[in-house]
Amino acid sequence: MSTFKAILVSRDEEKKQSVEVTNLNDSDLMEGDVTVAVEATTVNYKDGLAITGKSPVIRHWPMVPGIDFTGKVLGSSHKDFNEGDDVILNGFGVGETHWGAYAQKARVNGDWLIKRPSGVSAKQAMSIGTAGYTAMLCVMALQSHDITPERGPIIVTGANGGVGSVAISLLSKLGYEVIASTGRMEESEFLKNLGANEIIDRNELSEAGRPLGKERWAGGVDAVGSHTLANVLAQTKYGGAVAACGLAQGFDLPTSVMPFILRGVSLLGIDSVMAPKMVREEAWSRLASDLDMTKLENLTTEIGFDDLISTATDIVDGKIRGRVVAMM
Repeated sequence: MSTFKAILVSRDEEKKQSVEVTNLNDSDLMEGDVTVAVEATTVNYKDGLAITGKSPVIRHWPMVPGIDFTGKVLGSSHKDFNEGDDVILNGFGVGETHWGAYAQKARVNGDWLIKRPSGVSAKQAMSIGTAGYTAMLCVMALQSHDITPERGPIIVTGANGGVGSVAISLLSKLGYEVIASTGRMEESEFLKNLGANEIIDRNELSEAGRPLGKERWAGGVDAVGSHTLANVLAQTKYGGAVAACGLAQGFDLPTSVMPFILRGVSLLGIDSVMAPKMVREEAWSRLASDLDMTKLENLTTEIGFDDLISTATDIVDGKIRGRVVAMM
């Protein structure tokens, strides 16, 4: 039986975590009705937390991390998939409770998969990845609340990250004025090339602020949480909406009801992990048509399997900009 490479995160009796590159075979894989040859994956902030152990992401031990992948079906007993199909997986506890993407093969529940849109390559799919797919969910949520370009600018926090960088590119192509908030002002030119019209320092938003501030934007995409999200809400225009999808600064929300009851602001929670298949398919279809693939290429760094562990550490340390694709 042929073997394949995988990254395995383990924990000893004293709950000390270790990470190793190992060889597995098909009999090691977890249960599922679709087996996939993983062609590409990516490194998300959550993957970095899993590998470094800086947050309790992993809930089953040992674990192959990696929350999203794309690849080709090797075998299937699921009604929707056949051998040779190109598929994408995002979320559903993969890399947390079910062995994930950081292996050259994966076996999963076919209900977690969608077919990769025609014309989207494996590299492009993981340049988008869960971060880009989440950004699309945020944009769709804002549009469903009638936040149109005519309403005013959109603030994007964590602008240099995966969600932020794709959100800027999407919103710009759709005709929105984009304000990018970043802690790395030296990356301003990079953000402007993605489509940002204005760059602000994250320090403007990251400290405790007033419960209600000057109206500055019609909506927002926030991947940061905590004081940043509170300040974004406090400065959102009447009837505006903010899509919240992350907690890079923290999971707390030290705000008041004032933006909601005095300005009618809506806070839109975005979950990419358990989103229904119909929503996933719509998001990926929109990404295939609405995302500028040239900009996507420019914000993507390609690595190999052997670089996954070090890159996971770098993303937690804030050293990664844009997207990272690992070709397997």
